[in-house]
Amino acid sequence: MADLLWDDVTCFFDPDLMGALPDVRVPDASVEDWQTVLDLVAEKGWKWQYSEGETVLPVPRAEVVLSRPADAECPALRVWPTADVLLIFRFHAADEVDFDVDLRELQGQQRWEVFCVFLREIGRRLGKPVRMDPEGDYGHPVLGFDVEADRVVLLAGPQAR
Repeated sequence: MADLLWDDVTCFFDPDLMGALPDVRVPDASVEDWQTVLDLVAEKGWKWQYSEGETVLPVPRAEVVLSRPADAECPALRVWPTADVLLIFRFHAADEVDFDVDLRELQGQQRWEVFCVFLREIGRRLGKPVRMDPEGDYGHPVLGFDVEADRVVLLAGPQAR
């Protein structure tokens, strides 16, 4: 069962209003946090694909990925917690774990629940909040995993709790 019902969040999952690719992030992260996420993906058995540009490679250690030259192409880790939900991690900086999700894939209660489980898994493992900002509106999260509440909560809008 999801922390919130689809009806509670549907306004934040309209690609026409929110942008199709909101930013999901764990602020105040570290290289160790990135490695924890990589370990979690492997432990959970989620399908994944790591690539640098068009080249698919085995997943390196986080410190290797995050120490690449500034002019190197940004690697991506695609993770499928289920066959129909894709999350794409981008290794922009060590101090923030960030990934994208396509809102068009998160329509309905079942897929929303998959997303909630994913946010909870990451937030619990890191012991840190996970925030989702509308596309292009960084720093204004609308929902996320709250560590103290141990659940996904609304952070914006008239229904925020």
